[in-house]
Amino acid sequence: MDILLSINTWWASMEILEKIFWFFALPFSAVFIIQMILTLFGIGMDTDMDLDSDIDVDAGIGFQFISLKNFVAFFTIFGWTGIACIHSGFNPGITIFIAIVCGLLMMLIMAALFYLMGKLTESGNAKIESSIGKTASVYLTIPALKSGRGKVQIDIQGLKTLDAVTEGNEEIKTGSLVQVVGVEVGEVLLVTKV
Repeated sequence: MDILLSINTWWASMEILEKIFWFFALPFSAVFIIQMILTLFGIGMDTDMDLDSDIDVDAGIGFQFISLKNFVAFFTIFGWTGIACIHSGFNPGITIFIAIVCGLLMMLIMAALFYLMGKLTESGNAKIESSIGKTASVYLTIPALKSGRGKVQIDIQGLKTLDAVTEGNEEIKTGSLVQVVGVEVGEVLLVTKV
């Protein structure tokens, strides 16, 4: 009971501006801490929209200044900076200005960090040239003398099914093993039977 009385006395002794900063600092700090813990475990709080699309280009994560994470970071730093400025004796105008600037700087830092972390991820595009010299399994029969295309399954950043041709005199049947000896125009693999 004494704790509640002392908290009530502490709250009543504050001026309205300090109460406003505490109002932002406490709940947003709790959300910020939860958000950081979830981020460490790979769980994001930003909502993702799942849109079906035939677009095959991955531009990566752009620079996102306005996001839920940045919003939470702004109000966390805004609140604590305001409290620190009030306790340092700054006047209300300067306190609000410094708190806003620090909040915006935190948003900028968070946006830059997430942008740079997005740049660190590996490109999802398979480099077709890396298949040369690898062994693949014929998925659809490959006609002889480049008279048509078949398909092979090969491991290039995961299992891929790609078109393939052969210069050999006989067709290569489904299930046979082949070695990639080159890459033709249109990302078609040139293969020989192993």
